[in-house]
Amino acid sequence: MTIAWDISDPFILRVSPRPEDIDGLNHTNNAVYVQWCERIGWAHSEALNLSLADYTRLDRAMAIRRGEYDYLLPSFLGEDLTLGTWLLPGDGKLVMERRFQLVRESDGATLMRGRWDLVCIEISSGRPRRMPPEFVSAYVGAARESGHGQQP
Repeated sequence: MTIAWDISDPFILRVSPRPEDIDGLNHTNNAVYVQWCERIGWAHSEALNLSLADYTRLDRAMAIRRGEYDYLLPSFLGEDLTLGTWLLPGDGKLVMERRFQLVRESDGATLMRGRWDLVCIEISSGRPRRMPPEFVSAYVGAARESGHGQQP
């Protein structure tokens, strides 16, 4: 099945709810979706050659200033799901945005959409700081090269 992504060319992660992900309502707990977003965010960052070790070395991090999630449909134990993520370039200096879309593979239904507003911080002080060239090259560069400078 072809997935109708909100924005083309996502970085993807395939996931499937496990027994420990299921809550008292017999569907995937919403907090698990947030954990999956964190997992794909790091995987995407590492694919762009920026790891936690690089963050530490540079004394910089992209911190979540705001997170929003729209839970549209439930998912259930064992379903095959695909989570996509994209970076939008922001101002290219201090802020950027990451978007998410979770899709059920069997019918292509979108189960969740999310977004993070990110700000570059100096890890040692926690204060906002300009993105180092490595961040601009990897993150902003990836967003612009993929044509994700425009919102859907």
